[in-house]
Amino acid sequence: MSAQEKDTQRAILKAQREELSARDPDAGETIADKFPLKIFERYGPVITAYWPIGSEIDPRPLMTRLAYAGARTALPRIGDDGEMRFLEWQSGDRLEDRPFGLKEPLADAPELTPTLVLAPLLGFDRAGTRLGYGKGHYDRKLAGLRAHGRVFVCGLAFQGQEVDTLPVEPHDIPLDWMVTTHGSIPLFLMRSFAKG
Repeated sequence: MSAQEKDTQRAILKAQREELSARDPDAGETIADKFPLKIFERYGPVITAYWPIGSEIDPRPLMTRLAYAGARTALPRIGDDGEMRFLEWQSGDRLEDRPFGLKEPLADAPELTPTLVLAPLLGFDRAGTRLGYGKGHYDRKLAGLRAHGRVFVCGLAFQGQEVDTLPVEPHDIPLDWMVTTHGSIPLFLMRSFAKG
């Protein structure tokens, strides 16, 4: 698939997500209800999510629940060099307005190394392929985290964001799990079965 075809697919999936979001404004609460606490118990205690922009699923209700369960929470911040860092953030902490409508922790917040990443997306498939915005921030950061230790990556999405298949590039880091507004999908198990 060419870069132009990928951009076209992103535009289609973004429009679909906007429609899904308009129909389900409480999706963030639903995701918090559907999230299996056993994932946090096994892959916590340091988690990072994201501050939702546009029609992204809102992870804040889930972050609040996990904080009550003992999580140490972080949000991403993109540096001027394009590198993503995960900086500590708790509900009520100040955020800085950043380019593209992002809200990010203050630059001097402590940097954390998450063991559980809650990731936004435009689309996903059952192989664990995640389609993001095309900047590669998550894939680069996740590759570095996986090279130096354990990290579990869980996507959050509306059920309607699932597609049959997505193109995979060598730098793509697969999702381990999906939590959608309809339930949980253990993607890493599906990959294992597919390999036979």
